[in-house]
Amino acid sequence: MTKSALQIARASYEPKVPEGLIGNVRIEEGAATESVRDQQEIQQLFPHTYGMPVVKFIQTSGKPGLDNPLNVGVILSGGQAPGGHNVIAGIYDGVKRLHPDGKLYGFILGPAGLINHEYKELTGDIIDEYRNTGGFDIIGSGRTKLETREQFDKGLEILKKLNIRALVIIGGDDSNTNACVLAEYYAAINAGVQVIGCPKTIDGDLKNEQIETSFGFDTACKVYSELIGNIQRDCNSSRKYWHFIKVMGRSASHIALECALQTHPNICFVSEEVAEKEQSLDDIIDYIAGVIAQRAAQGLNFGTVIIPEGLIEFIPAMKKLISELNDFLVHNQEEFDLVRRSGKRDYIISKLSQENADIYASLPETVARQLTLDRDPHGNVQVSQIETEKLLAEMVKKRLDQWSKEGRYKGKFASVTHFFGYEGRCAAPSNYDADYCYSLGYTASMLIAAGKTGYMSSVRNTTGPAAEWVAGGIPITMMMNMERRHGEMKPVIQKALVELDGAPFRYFESQRDKWAVETDYVYPGPIQYFGPTEVCDQPSKTLQLEQNGKISL
Repeated sequence: MTKSALQIARASYEPKVPEGLIGNVRIEEGAATESVRDQQEIQQLFPHTYGMPVVKFIQTSGKPGLDNPLNVGVILSGGQAPGGHNVIAGIYDGVKRLHPDGKLYGFILGPAGLINHEYKELTGDIIDEYRNTGGFDIIGSGRTKLETREQFDKGLEILKKLNIRALVIIGGDDSNTNACVLAEYYAAINAGVQVIGCPKTIDGDLKNEQIETSFGFDTACKVYSELIGNIQRDCNSSRKYWHFIKVMGRSASHIALECALQTHPNICFVSEEVAEKEQSLDDIIDYIAGVIAQRAAQGLNFGTVIIPEGLIEFIPAMKKLISELNDFLVHNQEEFDLVRRSGKRDYIISKLSQENADIYASLPETVARQLTLDRDPHGNVQVSQIETEKLLAEMVKKRLDQWSKEGRYKGKFASVTHFFGYEGRCAAPSNYDADYCYSLGYTASMLIAAGKTGYMSSVRNTTGPAAEWVAGGIPITMMMNMERRHGEMKPVIQKALVELDGAPFRYFESQRDKWAVETDYVYPGPIQYFGPTEVCDQPSKTLQLEQNGKISL
């Protein structure tokens, strides 16, 4: 495999780790825990793994190690996120430090590899090829859901055959929910297999007091912010386009908010605020058009708008429509598929409540069709396929044309649309993600050595120097609540939404009126891997504000 100069240089980078993971460690346990909501239901569903304490590792004297070798399996589940290879490298190094004869097995293409018994041993030579690199290509990833007893039993066969004592599932909230269910099942049948999760998702919506951030968020946001900064430089150079930029983030607006904090766009929507204020699509269009008119009055016929991927779902009226569509199509997909394409719109309208039918009928044909495309694995509309950025650009143009006729707007409007998604998912991890991910993986191996199951690897205090980071674990049941999925109530990890009273949003709110009318663009440039620590090791603006209450320049 031909390597770039950056790949060659990054291969020698040694991730920084918490002092608590250096040498021998002892475990310190806190008080018993409970789920974030629906405590009685969650406890009944997870009697063997509910209520366990939060734990942390503390450096102690003595030589680290186990008397017997430890075999561990690892799965990459769901979408890619920068740093996954370093999580695996951290697990490998931890396993080898505990006993040199320990082995790490990777299951191919996600959970399906466990079910189908497709795997490979990850040796030192393989691991060294992938340290500090982006992507999940070391073993591949997949979106197969581990949720049935038959799958669990089939997986147990290969785990027993390979003498694997523990399985690490690297994934987002749904993947870690599955890890929790698997841990409970294996504990209930005394399978002798532990299950540990690692928090992965670029969306940033898997976090709480113990999980400060999901890995990959830092890198992805820096990639998107570089692109947005480049667009803003072009925008400020040609001075004739409004750029509508949609970024990842279906369930939460963490990416949009972080990119806004890094680049200072003229407009950025936070879906959670739209829902809180019960804004309509008309409200959103009026706001964008109003900012455009204000800037046009100054002779500034250009600007940038950042749109979170899931915005349309947070508009209350649209949310009700989508919810009814999801429930209807779960039970009537086969019948819907048989309807001719030309008749699908009328078919849907005839099946919805009057309120939602009226809204659906008012939508442009393209958006209406996109709302009925194939659902995701959880039975929900795939909002990434809804071209919200184009919808808003088109509707804003119509509004401005109307205002122009009324004498309320005098300017020139031309738009360019973008969607940044996959561009950020497999980038070479930033120093922050390289360090954080390695520590998460190494911590996972220590949780296994301590006999823990049903835990998620946790590394905290990450705005400080890496030596001062705190490594430990959090029971996955602590993050669970009950939610409706496929028309049924199921236990899932609660997604972390943008907190409107949190420091990141409050700072954004204090600045956005200024950013709207002024051209206060910031151009972050590409991720820096070498150079001053204040440039190379800086965590996200979101984390800085959450932990320290201020942003480092």
